[in-house]
Amino acid sequence: MNPNSYKKSSRSKRIGFEALAFLSPTLVIFSVFILFPVFFSFYLSFHKWNMFSPDRSFVGLDNYRRIIESPEFWMVLKNTVVYTLGTVPLNMALALVVAYFLNKKVVGKKFLRTAFFTPVIISSVAAAVIWRWVYEPSFGLLNYVLSWFGIPSVNWINDPTAAMSALIIMGVWKTFGVNMVLFAAGLQGIPEHYYEAAEIDGAGRWSKFWNITLPLLSPTTFFILVMSIIGSFQVFDIVYVLTSGGPLGATKVMVFYLYENAFKFFEMGYASAVAYLLFALIFVLTLIQIKYLKGRVHYAV
Repeated sequence: MNPNSYKKSSRSKRIGFEALAFLSPTLVIFSVFILFPVFFSFYLSFHKWNMFSPDRSFVGLDNYRRIIESPEFWMVLKNTVVYTLGTVPLNMALALVVAYFLNKKVVGKKFLRTAFFTPVIISSVAAAVIWRWVYEPSFGLLNYVLSWFGIPSVNWINDPTAAMSALIIMGVWKTFGVNMVLFAAGLQGIPEHYYEAAEIDGAGRWSKFWNITLPLLSPTTFFILVMSIIGSFQVFDIVYVLTSGGPLGATKVMVFYLYENAFKFFEMGYASAVAYLLFALIFVLTLIQIKYLKGRVHYAV
């Protein structure tokens, strides 16, 4: 063997071992807290286990059959879809409008961006506690503001017809700051010469927005849409603190249903099956979006 080749081989192996040594803490954490739970949960979805007993009974597809036959599951799925349809379009529209105007020369632009982004960095639990006070029927801030317009007080959290609306409002407030920043970045990435050429052709503000801004924002819009739908299907913390799935199950969503079966009723196998059905649902929805929307994405050249 050529001595130089041998030295290069030994050096490559040493570098590989050193890299593996540096990566090993991350690999161990990833394996223990992510990889193992994923496979163990899949294993549990075919078993019946209460988390305390060492015995795990194999039940095959019974857990999945129970889910499909459960009226409560379909109610929970409907609530999750309603929450998604309520938050995602409103969130994206609000984020786009705010980002568009803050992209112009506005007094206090930096302060406004910080103010709109602040809810994102607030703990979801703390934010939900604040919103419980906002929604309080007797002296809450929202009902106080509505009283200025002669609108009677609404029992936002304890009324089955209003609870989901309350949840949607808070969900939009909590998350739209992220989308605003993404839209702002997308707007700044649009070359200015497109607008200059449009002005020469006599295009107005609306025409430029519709024919230049929206098409060239499509990569950002597509990304935000996919991530927002995934996030809305996984909402849990604000539901847990604000409504606890009530009243009468009006705000019980998929992840809360999963949590309830796992850590309240201790049906770990059933909860694991719910988790994998949720994963399958999100996966299919994401594939559908990629298939039908990716072709409509336009890039600046």
